[in-house]
Amino acid sequence: MKPPRMKKPLLILALAAGSLLAQNNSAPNNSLLGVTLVQSKTGQTLSMPMQIVLLMTVLTLLPAVFMSVTPFLRVVVVLHFLRQALGTQTTPSNQVLVGLALFLALLVMQPVSEQVYHEAWQPLEAGQLSASDAWDRGSVPIHAFLLRFAREKDIQLFLELSHAPAPAKPADVPMGALVPAYVLSELRAAFQIGAVLFLPFLIIDLVVASVTVSVGMVQLPPVMISAPFKILLFVLVDGWNLVVGSLVRSFY
Repeated sequence: MKPPRMKKPLLILALAAGSLLAQNNSAPNNSLLGVTLVQSKTGQTLSMPMQIVLLMTVLTLLPAVFMSVTPFLRVVVVLHFLRQALGTQTTPSNQVLVGLALFLALLVMQPVSEQVYHEAWQPLEAGQLSASDAWDRGSVPIHAFLLRFAREKDIQLFLELSHAPAPAKPADVPMGALVPAYVLSELRAAFQIGAVLFLPFLIIDLVVASVTVSVGMVQLPPVMISAPFKILLFVLVDGWNLVVGSLVRSFY
């Protein structure tokens, strides 16, 4: 029976771990620095126990990678800013915000995942490419996506910190400098959007605070009075539709 295909959101992990899979474990093996090597058709590769250890390590790092190098970072930061601006404390809960950010990130990354699937995973599954070649092909769409949203200033910063030579063209930017530059650029964009979201709610807080002080209601916190007005304004303008729509469109 043919094994089920791996889902597209896991393609990046599959390609990263694919270079660790053995091609043939029946040949004699050697040992190098305590790591067992087995002979395969393409040369020596790691033994199965070592592959499992490395695969578990990749699975452990996968959530951090997904949160850092996908639109999840910008979306979840903006949603937390929005909740703080509304003054609703823990409503919506963290689980709801993270779940919404997760599905929005998958929606934005769907074209990239499909490109990786067709250009790298399918040839690898058909035996037309080796794991290293599939990784090289699959990393090209990811590199292009990160390069679109990483600022040149941030890329230059990490190139200087890593003492890497200046690339001749954008496609030559190393992933080691591109990934942290993308994270910094996304944080900057998220804070900009969050500051804009804060302004209308800040005006409501100022108006309510000035009114309560003028009528002598000093002991009553202005936040308790302004919170219903902010929620009502947000609902009347269909705020969730506007915020989510603007966030997704910002990636296109």
